[in-house]
Amino acid sequence: MAVSLKNTDNDDVAEVSEINVTPFIDVILVLLIIFMVAAPLSTVDVAVDLPSSNATPAERPEKPLFLTLKPDLSLALGNDAVARDALQGQLDTATGGDRTKRVFLRADGTVAYRELMDVMNLLRASGYLSIALVGIEDTGAAPAGAAP
Repeated sequence: MAVSLKNTDNDDVAEVSEINVTPFIDVILVLLIIFMVAAPLSTVDVAVDLPSSNATPAERPEKPLFLTLKPDLSLALGNDAVARDALQGQLDTATGGDRTKRVFLRADGTVAYRELMDVMNLLRASGYLSIALVGIEDTGAAPAGAAP
């Protein structure tokens, strides 16, 4: 909308009904600069000096005892299926009653964390406190069964 300021017979000046957005843009740009400067300062960093470890990796036992939690929440001790209520007896048989022997616990990736904790509680209730969680080492390569 244009405004004509010609001198006419009546000295009425036409009103400008448009909003002047220049000050608004200036304020927005100043706020943008303030947030750009302040945002990196608002992150919380906790400085922790972690100790380095020179421990040698633990040796793998000759015959590890694997307890597997399958996707259908059934258990397998080694390659044999085992019921949850018979787990303690099967573990005692497999370890020869040695409850200090380490049990390697592995679970399918689709199993809920709660279910994994339930199995760990079963092991603890059975007296097996030395539990190792088994995982696949991440080498950055795609898994063997994964589609590209």
